[in-house]
Amino acid sequence: MGGLLRLLSRHARMCLIAGLATGLLFPTFATWLSLWLPFMVAALLTVTALRIGHTAARGATRDLRWGLGAVAVLQMALPLAFLGLLHALGLANTPVALALVLVTAAPAISGSPNLALLLGLDAGRMMQVMVLGTAAFPLTVLPVLLLSPQIGAPSDVLASAALVLLVILGATALGFILRAALYPTPSTAQIQTLDGASVLAFCVIVVALMAPLNAALRAAPGQVALWAFLALAISYGLQATTLFALRKTALHTVAGPLAIGAGNRNIALFLVALPPDVLAPILIFIGCWQLPMYLTPIRSHRSIERH
Repeated sequence: MGGLLRLLSRHARMCLIAGLATGLLFPTFATWLSLWLPFMVAALLTVTALRIGHTAARGATRDLRWGLGAVAVLQMALPLAFLGLLHALGLANTPVALALVLVTAAPAISGSPNLALLLGLDAGRMMQVMVLGTAAFPLTVLPVLLLSPQIGAPSDVLASAALVLLVILGATALGFILRAALYPTPSTAQIQTLDGASVLAFCVIVVALMAPLNAALRAAPGQVALWAFLALAISYGLQATTLFALRKTALHTVAGPLAIGAGNRNIALFLVALPPDVLAPILIFIGCWQLPMYLTPIRSHRSIERH
């Protein structure tokens, strides 16, 4: 099993594409997996914490000034700015508005350190961005949800934020405990094994997230194309804007990781926290959102690494 996981780690790019293809080519399997999505999201958080370890997580506190500032801008100021603009345009109650606000309010995906490794960037810095963003998520998301007209009553928002916090803390604590017990000082081969486990968990989730696209592609391919265009525009637009804005500043050393974090958000966390009827209008978008994330290692390999 360890050999298989190390093989997956070495061929992570192809595994990501295989996950997308499997989700689209095997609709029955994808639909069955989608029933387990909340549990798989929690499992991915556990695997990520297992890979990172509590020592690296503690290292995130060394850069709280730029780290927390980046998290506040990317996860709270940005979605609130979009929400204000959408209100001004009279579009705040549309599915597109819900998709844009939720995706920009989410933290970096749990697999972002893997993306950083694939791009030859500093995975340690990426871990810091992801750990800080995920830890702060219940706090940064609360004002966004309270001001979003489509989410529900404040009591529902508070319950959702509390559930997210419990899932994050529980899954992360389990991962850290397993790391301390099983891999206190992991060897290179063991790190590759853990990387492979992260890639595998990452790929399984995308199979389930592709489920809404299967029926939609047959019933309304034009609608899928529009949602896919929106997903690509948001993800690559945020990556390019972040990279361009930071590459000549004092934060140029973390521009790449922050760009990955800005454009690759863990919207799947909302599958755990929000009622299905709230997310129903944007399930196709959530499926399409996987496309730019999983294609980032291929599209951005030269552009991000060069900067």
